[in-house]
Amino acid sequence: MHFELTEEQRMYRDAVRDFCQRELAPYAAEVDETGKLRWEAIKKMPQIGLTALQVPEEYGGAGLDTISAALALEEVARACGSTALALAAHNGLGTTPIVKWGTPAQKEKYLPKLVSGEYLGALALTEPNAGSDLSNIKTNAYRENGQWVLNGHKAWITNPGFAPVIITFTRTDREAGSRGFSMLLVEPDLEGVTIHPPEKKMGLNGSLTQQITYENVRLPEDAILGTEGRGFQQTLETLDGGRITIAALSVGLAQAAFDEAVRYANEREAFGGPIARHQAIQWMIADGALEIEAARLLTMRAAWLKDQGKPFSKEAAMAKLFASEVAERVCFNAIQIHGSYGYSREFPVERIYRDQRLMTIGEGTSQIQRLVIARRVLESYGYNVR
Repeated sequence: MHFELTEEQRMYRDAVRDFCQRELAPYAAEVDETGKLRWEAIKKMPQIGLTALQVPEEYGGAGLDTISAALALEEVARACGSTALALAAHNGLGTTPIVKWGTPAQKEKYLPKLVSGEYLGALALTEPNAGSDLSNIKTNAYRENGQWVLNGHKAWITNPGFAPVIITFTRTDREAGSRGFSMLLVEPDLEGVTIHPPEKKMGLNGSLTQQITYENVRLPEDAILGTEGRGFQQTLETLDGGRITIAALSVGLAQAAFDEAVRYANEREAFGGPIARHQAIQWMIADGALEIEAARLLTMRAAWLKDQGKPFSKEAAMAKLFASEVAERVCFNAIQIHGSYGYSREFPVERIYRDQRLMTIGEGTSQIQRLVIARRVLESYGYNVR
């Protein structure tokens, strides 16, 4: 594979960088402290396509390729981790399934709202006792008098309070195994839908994470997204793409911490000069530069494969695993380079370190990524380990 960004991709990345450094970066600490996204900036994002990265132009979207979308999310994360996670969930989880599997009527109803900058999309998968093991989902829906009746409890859901519709993964046939799950489109103001207060988290505080309860929620029969019974496969496909976005976020967070560490190392003096002159610091800088570039290239490779219509599940898992663990190491070292000041909220690396900690957990933990990679590798050798 020969990989090089096109002129159009570079120009878009640079335009997003300018926007994010102007509209997001100066307010990132405030977003973290207050737990509130900067909606003044989000409402401007349709102008640059950030709320509609891969939505077709006919619905007001930017219609971008996956590489451009990944570049954009990296730049958002470099400026503000909370905003990046909210946008990643919005684009990858809240809009993509509707783009891929929605009927013309569903697309017409929801996509213009989702790309407007007034809302953020949401996908409800995880439950209090079911995360990586989606087959253990207890939320269920059954037909009654030409409607669906939905009951269940979701946890760790991003953006539900800002969404015009919540895509909800639910069991629709108890006897059908993995073919007994579907995605339902649930409007949050329906009777029986309760969105609970935001969770108190370690980081990414501006990106609200909430539980949702469904109690006898009645939905029209055409609330199914995609094909009934195909929800499990649709979800796995969605998560494959989502891993590319989390990899991109991880690279952006790592780059932000690295930038701060390099700047501080050249300003801080000890033992007669800037600490950047000392080998102990230089090795951390060298490792960071190397690993960030490698993570970025793995992310771009997975995005390129997706754009080419080729299998990319293994590569997305590799990118997500490596980039998220690189973010952990780079942010750790950035605090080390700052010394005591790195532990202070007066310096950005403290916030960035807290923000990146989710990256090895969300969209499948590092352990789950290793399972995905190992299974794909073993299958390529002709072994069946399922």
